Amino acid sequence: MAAFAVGTLAVTGPWRSGSPGPMATPAPHASPARELTVASVDTGASAGKEEAKAAGKSKFTDGKAAAYFQSRWSDKTAKRVRDIRTTGRYLRIYTNLPENAGNSKAALTLCERGLEYLAEEGETNPVVFVQARFGENGNPVLANVLGPDDGDCRVTHPKPK
Repeated sequence: MAAFAVGTLAVTGPWRSGSPGPMATPAPHASPARELTVASVDTGASAGKEEAKAAGKSKFTDGKAAAYFQSRWSDKTAKRVRDIRTTGRYLRIYTNLPENAGNSKAALTLCERGLEYLAEEGETNPVVFVQARFGENGNPVLANVLGPDDGDCRVTHPKPK
């Protein structure tokens, strides 16, 4: 019984005292510049994966969709496209637009072009996302169509209940 109590104290002792145990992960802390610094627990193969940010063509690029966009349009809006990826009926258009360009003319135009591409491909239930350049929030959505009930490419936000 005494061995059990000592073992329990050894396992729960650090937790009870408030100090991190041997398996604890580093906690976020404020740096001198008042920025939050978070230590990453993932240092394996997934750290820095190509799909994490879309700043250009990658192994995930849909070559057919990219060729379609390049052959059809060569205006300023088309030059915003950095990558195009598809998964089933989902089309993602990654751009160099800033994250504050939600519902901008360029984002809406690219979304409409994505719908046109999917229609020519025979997709009857298209989903299109136009995404901003990679930043603190990943690649935020700037314009989208979420299916046949979505009337336009504008990103809408649900009203609070």
